[in-house]
Amino acid sequence: MFVPTAALFLLVSVALIAGGSGLKTTLSGLMNVISAKLGWLYFGIYIVNFVFFLYIGLSHFGRVKLGKTNDKPAYSTFQWGSMVFATAIDASILMLSMVDPLRYVQQPLFGAKPMSAANYQNAHMLGQFDWGPMAWMMFASAAVVIGYMMYVKDVHVMRISAAIPMLDGDQPYKAFLRKLIDYLVVIGIMGGIGSSVGMEIPVLSKIIAQLLGISDSIWLKLGMFVVLFAIFTLTMLKGIKGGIDRLSSAHIWTAIAFLAIVLLVGPTMYILKMEGHSLALLVTKFAAMSTGTASVASGASNTVNQETIFYWGWWMTYMPFMGLFIARISRGRTIRQVIFGMLGFGALGCMSFYAILGGYSMYLQQSGAINLIHILNTQGQAVVIATIIATLPMKYLMLIIYAGSSFIFLATTISSSAFVVSSFASGKLEPGQQPSLFNRLVWMAIFMIFSFGIVFVGGFKTVQVISSIAGLPLVIVCVLLIMSTWKMLRQNDDVFVADSAITRLNRQIERRKANTAAAKLMNLINL
Repeated sequence: MFVPTAALFLLVSVALIAGGSGLKTTLSGLMNVISAKLGWLYFGIYIVNFVFFLYIGLSHFGRVKLGKTNDKPAYSTFQWGSMVFATAIDASILMLSMVDPLRYVQQPLFGAKPMSAANYQNAHMLGQFDWGPMAWMMFASAAVVIGYMMYVKDVHVMRISAAIPMLDGDQPYKAFLRKLIDYLVVIGIMGGIGSSVGMEIPVLSKIIAQLLGISDSIWLKLGMFVVLFAIFTLTMLKGIKGGIDRLSSAHIWTAIAFLAIVLLVGPTMYILKMEGHSLALLVTKFAAMSTGTASVASGASNTVNQETIFYWGWWMTYMPFMGLFIARISRGRTIRQVIFGMLGFGALGCMSFYAILGGYSMYLQQSGAINLIHILNTQGQAVVIATIIATLPMKYLMLIIYAGSSFIFLATTISSSAFVVSSFASGKLEPGQQPSLFNRLVWMAIFMIFSFGIVFVGGFKTVQVISSIAGLPLVIVCVLLIMSTWKMLRQNDDVFVADSAITRLNRQIERRKANTAAAKLMNLINL
């Protein structure tokens, strides 16, 4: 599996570099076709996945522990939540939360006129939906079944195919399907993470060029890839313990600090008031946006659906490796804790970025302080982000904090991704054994080369179409994971109910003993 998959992405990378910016038009047209013809598939799988795992989390199945009765979580709730959030969210949240609202407000969202007061509110809310509960629930499809297989069934899972019981067996067609699924997963991970890096490097390059007073050239971008590779190498030498977990903590604290600064020095009341309205709007529009009927019902353009389809494809590419990663760090937690922990740390965390950074960019535009939309349309999102940060007090310090935080975000996500992909490409690993350092470093190098190809083509549409295409085949994988989850939980339902009954009976016996002892004590006191 290692050689053909690596060769595929090296070939794609060469094609991107050779095609350069000339591929932009072709890729943009392809994104329009995907949105028009296959949108129903993206919306459908997200609805099914969200409803299914919401039910699992709220039902008695949510009380099932991923582990033995006496197993305790290896990480505190904050450490666990930090790793979940930091691994899934790279620097794209720092960038898109500022830029997305500026792109959206120019479109007739939900029937509102572009640039109208109502559309400012719509634009502020839309990003929070695309990074909110439905997006984060997608990770549950892989995390729950893998965690259950690993810690309840004691099955060593290093690949998604190993977590799908219906594919167990020596039949040739099952072996073929297992291999096919693992190929699709690696392609999805590479496409999603590569798109993230390909979008983020140009922004960081622009900020660094501004800080150092140098030209923002392709050589600067190439140098950044070298620096990132060095950071990733140091992280991978440590693995999860002492490496990814520490990087995740640093990731969370730098993000919190940056958001707090923007909220306190910016238009605090404007941001809070706009967020209150956005939350109310999110509730009223949630069903329509989830089903892809929001734009159609109001006679608006397909902007809402197209943006959501792009994000649904992108989140889908993260699902396999996030499922493996979350399962690996979740021993001793219940299914309910895993599901709602992801929603709490993940969805609320992402929505906070859009609330504060998106609110700040909306304020600068709506108040007339800076025409950010003109800058976005003429110079691109990298210049917009640098301009927004430059409006904050101590702008050079803020640019440094922003760039540093973005680097940490990138390092955390790609290190974790390379760790998981290298596990897929390894031979049989013993429980607790990590992939070889060589394997991990090779996959990080492939990540870098593929991402550089995306940077070379350029354009946000390039990121959108690659993410959407990479996520499409994983719809099948998601369906199989949901079916496997339901089958396993149902098979063990009788055992779980019996265990619960025994537990309740033991508690009743203990209470009766305690009541008897208390009664005897009271009799002695009365005597």
